[in-house]
Amino acid sequence: MTTNEPVWDLLVVGGGINGAGIAADAAGRGLSVLLCEKGDLAGATSSASSKLVHGGLRYLEHFEFGLVRKALAEREVLLAKAPHIIHPLRFVLPHMNTVRPAWMIRIGLFLYDHLARHPRLPNSHGVNLREDPTGAPLQAALSKGFVYSDCWVDDARLVVCNAMAAAERGADIRTRTELVEARRHGGLWQARLHDHADGSTITVAARALVNAAGPWVESLLHGPLALQDTEGVRLVKGSHIVAPRLFEGAHAYILQHTDRRVVFVMPFEGDFSLIGTTDVVLSGAPEEAAIEAAETAYLCQVVNSYFKASVQPSDVVWSYTGVRPLFDDEAEDPSAVTRDYVLDLDVREGTAPLLSVFGGKITTYRQLAEEALAELKPYFPSMGTAWTEGTPLPGGDIENEDLQAFAEYLTASYPNLDPAMLAGMARRHGSLVTAIVGEARQQLDMGQDFGAGLTAREVDYMITHEWARTADDILWRRSKAGIHMSAEQRAAVAAYIETVRAPAPDSQ
Repeated sequence: MTTNEPVWDLLVVGGGINGAGIAADAAGRGLSVLLCEKGDLAGATSSASSKLVHGGLRYLEHFEFGLVRKALAEREVLLAKAPHIIHPLRFVLPHMNTVRPAWMIRIGLFLYDHLARHPRLPNSHGVNLREDPTGAPLQAALSKGFVYSDCWVDDARLVVCNAMAAAERGADIRTRTELVEARRHGGLWQARLHDHADGSTITVAARALVNAAGPWVESLLHGPLALQDTEGVRLVKGSHIVAPRLFEGAHAYILQHTDRRVVFVMPFEGDFSLIGTTDVVLSGAPEEAAIEAAETAYLCQVVNSYFKASVQPSDVVWSYTGVRPLFDDEAEDPSAVTRDYVLDLDVREGTAPLLSVFGGKITTYRQLAEEALAELKPYFPSMGTAWTEGTPLPGGDIENEDLQAFAEYLTASYPNLDPAMLAGMARRHGSLVTAIVGEARQQLDMGQDFGAGLTAREVDYMITHEWARTADDILWRRSKAGIHMSAEQRAAVAAYIETVRAPAPDSQ
């Protein structure tokens, strides 16, 4: 294979949270970075999570204290980096004696409070569910509960923000571009990339390759890279359902089921509740994963054992399934498989290194990226130092990290624009809203109104600056406007995109 392109320092394969995080960190350290993603950014697992930045309270039960400590510390870092897409969320844990004794939960919450500093989040405490308003939606038999803190995150936008941060620092982000073959040659990786948008195939060279393909990490090793005797990955499917809102308030619930699994019930997009997740070993290909009727029934059953209002499969307005690429530690129970990550550095065939990422969580993506670059440091001795901890993500430089105050500022600054639209844009783009609005001063200046606060001006921005190419990219990942829209409104977005040429983002 030969190439006329410049030699890149790093070829990152995979546009999920780990790939985007590594690309951003590496570009900020002065490395030249090319990231290829065969679909959309966050098109698979990274947009199908429980949408939490959390320590993982239940991981304590499996003695993963190191992972929990690491994740708890990282909550604080991410809250400061991206207050527009990450915010604190209080969880109510109703106590059911048949699952875990109260003393065990108290010990777990004590550890959760004290394994890492959390000045932005309050400690846990007990609650009388018969007196506290959080107990009102629950069945009368539930009298005791606990309250603790974690954080909500817009998972897909977190990926997009990291890709934008990478591009701002010189990385080339190529979506709809698949790695079809890569071989070591002459101290470099020679790789063929196929562009699904225009059908072209090009060859690129890189000094190192990062395999951050998520559920496809192992198939990439055995397929395009033609390597054997590699670490194993265990694919576990997690499904979520969305139903009409079950309760009022900004808090969430974590429900213990009799099988010792937990199910989250969280406010979602104002009018809905997000319920998940399941843990099912995947038997087929990751791209074929879909929620099964038994999973929907399971989630409904858990909710109905706690809440006064019932949820039936017929109430589900949306569902999604993600495939977790967990490192195979040979645990029998899918819920017990470690959620920590493993980095595998392969240099057996010469000097061009290959780093494969197994496992990981959204919460620890930034630390994973730092550790990945520490592994690659010997091959790039002039690489800069770690920088991401104290630097806001694009749109995250909001004064005092106060999104509500920023939304009020926008309303005052643009008195003739729809306040609800501005607030929704603030939750998606943070301080970048002013760049999107530009010279618009009247609502008509925002272009076609598709409904749910989504306008042509914002769609144009997502196409030009955020690598959006399809209606799904915009309606279900870069925004969740699709859940509020009619079929006709969603079709109007798709029709509009067809009329707009989709150029590469300006930052490329």
